[in-house]
Amino acid sequence: MFRKILIANRGEIAVRIIRACRDLNISPAVVYSEADAEALHVRMADEAICVGPAPSVESYLNIGAVVEAARRLKADAIHPGYGFLAENAGFARAVAGAGLAFIGPGAEAMEVMGSKVSARRAARLAGAPIVPGTTEPLTSFEDAQLTAREFGYPVMLKASAGGGGKGMRLVAKEEELLSAFETAKSEAAAAFGNSEIYIEKAIERPRHIEIQIFADSHGNFVHLGERECSIQRRHQKVIEECPSPINDATLRMRMGEAAVEIARAVNYVGAGTVEFLVADATRDFYFLEMNTRLQVEHPVTELVTGFDLVREQIMVAAGWPLSFKQEEINWTGHAIECRVYAEDPENNFLPSPGRISFLRVPDGAGIRNDGGVEEGAEVSIYYDPMISKLAAWGRTRDEAIDRLRRALDEYAVGGIRTTLPFFREIVRDREFINGRLDTGFIQRFNERRVKAVEQTRGADGFDEERRDIAIIAAAFDYVSKQRSLSMNQRKDIEEQSRWRMAGRPALHSKS
Repeated sequence: MFRKILIANRGEIAVRIIRACRDLNISPAVVYSEADAEALHVRMADEAICVGPAPSVESYLNIGAVVEAARRLKADAIHPGYGFLAENAGFARAVAGAGLAFIGPGAEAMEVMGSKVSARRAARLAGAPIVPGTTEPLTSFEDAQLTAREFGYPVMLKASAGGGGKGMRLVAKEEELLSAFETAKSEAAAAFGNSEIYIEKAIERPRHIEIQIFADSHGNFVHLGERECSIQRRHQKVIEECPSPINDATLRMRMGEAAVEIARAVNYVGAGTVEFLVADATRDFYFLEMNTRLQVEHPVTELVTGFDLVREQIMVAAGWPLSFKQEEINWTGHAIECRVYAEDPENNFLPSPGRISFLRVPDGAGIRNDGGVEEGAEVSIYYDPMISKLAAWGRTRDEAIDRLRRALDEYAVGGIRTTLPFFREIVRDREFINGRLDTGFIQRFNERRVKAVEQTRGADGFDEERRDIAIIAAAFDYVSKQRSLSMNQRKDIEEQSRWRMAGRPALHSKS
């Protein structure tokens, strides 16, 4: 087993990995940027090394500096977390070249599945259904035009080298293609250093469902079921569930087997996620992509299956076989997760950096909060503004929603704006409660909000200007109520006894 692991990440995922290391009696070490000198993950670790200035390209993305930090600290392995260098095959090779273990798949598998084009080829060879589209990058606008005509509109342009909505454009008709083609290529080049894009037939109103797979170096492959990831904003997941509200055991088995075959085809080792689009009415599914790392939303799978995926990652990387077999995996209850961001939902979700002046994190039966900040922490302009991942487990989906609703109402953050008010509305939305989800959910949710405002204000027949005024007024009213809720919660906490306040654990800086 490893003696010391360097965690090449920050925020909540670094804290999550530190805790897994503690469980295994492994010493956790971390890297940090100058902007993160006082960050929670730095103070929780046994050792920490600064790898550069605040910009991530000069620190967390600096392969040489990260590997050198591991050498200086005499670490045995590096865990990349997710994001930053987690899916960088060059980093995986540099780690191996330094004589260290990389806690993740091999560079070869990462390269094949890291390109959306080669991943589609691999999935097709493994017998998995793929969305109709190209298996080679587009060579020109004329190539895109001919291909779009062949498949028929609407089509989707996608970056070959990336994800997260960057370099992705939905094209409804030919007149939109040239602008979308140029924008997608330039965005892909800026985000991933690779301007290659490909084209797919757009599947309208699909569910986005992913399968968690795991493999070891002893030839064992398993899947841990599905996660529903259909609620997305700008192609970024914001709410995830396990299992899907569909909760179809036959569909789970078919998708799980397809995901395992894809992983097996590229000799995959470690944790990975195979993503699919699912047609709700027919239950047909199509391979979308594979993420060769731990997913942000892994807690919902842990809550329902009972397995610690980060612990399993470390054990597998150390050469141990998986601690469970396919027939030992059961799905108990239901879990739902919200990604809580420092963003302003009433201002087009613009980032809200700043100091957290007050923080109350929910607790209680079935609640899990994977956080990377604490009261007094600074939310930086340089990095992803996620504060935490709030998850609720229940024996049924209805119970999980009830617990999540209560936890969201308890959660209070001062000093910055957050997405908490947005989630409080969603968990009370009838379409969400009924499980009627697809990738267009948030657009329709926003339309329902507008309609509700118009009905409340008697706005039928309003001109556009009066309608906008009604919406703004409702937004201010809602934010005012949320601020009042936050202040009342703070007052409640401040009135608690000194004994209860003293009983809260405190983290101390390590020398």
